[in-house]
Amino acid sequence: MSRQSRTVQQWFDEYGVSHQNKTNKLIHWIMVPIIFFTIVGLLWSIPKMDWMGASPWINWATLTMLPAMYFYYTLSKRILLGMLLFTGLCLVASHMLTLYLAIPLWLLSSVLFAIAWVFQFIGHKIEGAKPSFFEDLQFLLVGPAWLLGFIYQRAGIRY
Repeated sequence: MSRQSRTVQQWFDEYGVSHQNKTNKLIHWIMVPIIFFTIVGLLWSIPKMDWMGASPWINWATLTMLPAMYFYYTLSKRILLGMLLFTGLCLVASHMLTLYLAIPLWLLSSVLFAIAWVFQFIGHKIEGAKPSFFEDLQFLLVGPAWLLGFIYQRAGIRY
């Protein structure tokens, strides 16, 4: 099957194959959102170009999230809405941390990113399966949406 023609459920099912172990799942519930946030934080930390203007909201983080949001749109409009909300929270947190954090956001993001990935690989070692993104890099975007799918199921929201 073409990767482009996969349904959201097919993406989730394929991702779920290497996420069956309860410990690995728990690690993912904690670390995947942290990794997503740290990527936003690292992108937020890249110095802006002159053409980006004075607004703090036009920066590398917001621009880089646009293709990611398009990917979520291709999965489902409801997944897109949930990921827009989460991404928005990450962007606001990045902005606030830049203003009030005693250390640079890039440093916090880098440390958390490294720690989170160590735990992710520990989880996959426990699982006995390699991370899905080794097969397809798009699974790096599927992971957060997969978690959102569980939240939607619990809330009775179809995705």
